[in-house]
Amino acid sequence: MTEKPPTQFENKSDAREQKVRETLILATELRESQELFDFPGIEAETYAKLKASDEEFPGYVTPIDELLERFKSEGMIVSLGAHPESKDVFILPAQSGDLRNDSIYPRHLQVNETMDE
Repeated sequence: MTEKPPTQFENKSDAREQKVRETLILATELRESQELFDFPGIEAETYAKLKASDEEFPGYVTPIDELLERFKSEGMIVSLGAHPESKDVFILPAQSGDLRNDSIYPRHLQVNETMDE
């Protein structure tokens, strides 16, 4: 039997899985260090979407403007949530443990030259 070369889909899937593994390793290290980080801000497009969601569903989560103020004043921490095996990574204000109301995803952060993507 001859082995077929991987398809483009398999290559993309493998690359994505590798990126997920690397992200989880880094997130675990950051969480375990209990280090506080300066908040770099969020992307303008993300802000617009979160703001629209606040207006459409008031009171469902902490309003984004309030969260941004907390991130700026408290800094931020990395959390893997209540079930780390789910591979979810959250960013929270440093003084919060409220994943449901106070979290954003790492993809929402503005990436600057001092950060790893």
